[in-house]
Amino acid sequence: MELLSRSFFSFSVMPICLLLMAAFSRTVECRFQTGGRVTAGGQDGGGQTVGESKYEATSCRAHTASLTDFGGVGDGITLNSKAFQAAVEHLAQFSGDGGGLLYVPPGRWLTGPFNLTSCMTLFLHHDAVILATQDINEWPIIDPLPSYGRGRDAPGGRYSSLIMGFNLTDVIITGDNGTVDGQGDFWWAKFHHKQLKYTRGYLVELQHSDQIFISNLLFLNSPSWNIHPVYSSNIVVKGITISAPVHSPNTDGINPDSCSHVRIEDSYIVSGDDCVAIKSGWDEYGIAVGMPSEHIIIRRLTCISPTSATIALGSEMSGGIQDVRAEDITAIDTESGVRIKTAIGRGGFVRDIFVRRMTLHTMKWVFWMTGNYNSHPDGKYNPEAIPDIEGINYSHVVAENVTTAGRLEGIEKAPFKGICISNVSVEVRKAKKTAWVCENVEGVSSGVMPAPCDALKDEGMEATDCPFREDRLPIEDVEVKDCSLPFSYSL
Repeated sequence: MELLSRSFFSFSVMPICLLLMAAFSRTVECRFQTGGRVTAGGQDGGGQTVGESKYEATSCRAHTASLTDFGGVGDGITLNSKAFQAAVEHLAQFSGDGGGLLYVPPGRWLTGPFNLTSCMTLFLHHDAVILATQDINEWPIIDPLPSYGRGRDAPGGRYSSLIMGFNLTDVIITGDNGTVDGQGDFWWAKFHHKQLKYTRGYLVELQHSDQIFISNLLFLNSPSWNIHPVYSSNIVVKGITISAPVHSPNTDGINPDSCSHVRIEDSYIVSGDDCVAIKSGWDEYGIAVGMPSEHIIIRRLTCISPTSATIALGSEMSGGIQDVRAEDITAIDTESGVRIKTAIGRGGFVRDIFVRRMTLHTMKWVFWMTGNYNSHPDGKYNPEAIPDIEGINYSHVVAENVTTAGRLEGIEKAPFKGICISNVSVEVRKAKKTAWVCENVEGVSSGVMPAPCDALKDEGMEATDCPFREDRLPIEDVEVKDCSLPFSYSL
């Protein structure tokens, strides 16, 4: 994304969001091939619906059904939970026969939580809105995740997520920039007033699943986290927009959790928490499950989150996090660029992290890592479970209007090691505070301005860049196909 002038920051966050969203939506809008020509949405200029519509996905389906075939009513008032459930049950029969696509046509489709099935595509028309009900009685209580031992907000169970899936293979959630709206203000108010007995649900949670593709949709106002694949693999999230008020509680954007082979790209996130947060379980529960998050690619991401990080590793990282590659990242009015969060009792590791080409505007910290993030699920954690943080590499970062370049705080007697920072330019706002704060860390630096603390040994301007893994991961070679909707696509 083109760099913005400093005068840009005289505007409030909301105009920034609107301008960037408008620009970004033009970049990621799905284009449909209709009747032999490319149009946006399946009309031939004059408003006439023509031909057959095409979309991009990792799998094309042999069978298609519309939500209206199962009694769905898109008036924003009628509850469609049973219609979604019936449609998914119908399409489940085709999992061994080419799979099925559920088409959500224009309308506001009020619903409670529902599950997807294997070999299924959920496709939203540009003017379709899946609208989460605010009737709390429609949200089932489900068990906590084994790697957390309890709900994230409160002990015990948790509310179901809006769109769920368990033990699935080949599941696609896509469309022509349709919308999934969690109507989260209802949940945020109850959370702030401590009126919830259970943990809030997410917009999308897929567990123990393989081959997940999420693209070309707008996710709005989630009750809590937006996209949460957990214990899953071979995941592509691309071309999506996530938006929530910047002070909404815990509205993380994309949270791969004990997942492997993940690709996140070409997405725009405005949220009240981390834009991308990589996790792998909480204290003794995450250690027991022992499923790391690994082989993760994040690229061409734009983030606005004034109180949180562009990319966070942790704090729930007890199963380990390794081989994360992030590049071409833009963040505006975001608390930190990259943040590593852990604590004594977490155990696990964060290692082999590679970040390059970040452009950052208006930050509190560019680099932030802490071993003192002392939130625990209970008092049963092992104080001898010390996390291992090693091999953290940042290069080619430009940041302006920053309070502190780096706040690097490891753990006494277990320092964070192998930190490398190269070719970094940070414009620090005039302040009495030092540009760098370093405790219990070890590493090297090269070409960093302002000069970092002595713990990051200066190797000189001519030193080699920090490493970035260049070997190609299999998730980068996942094939995206042109698929057809077997009926006319109309606005």
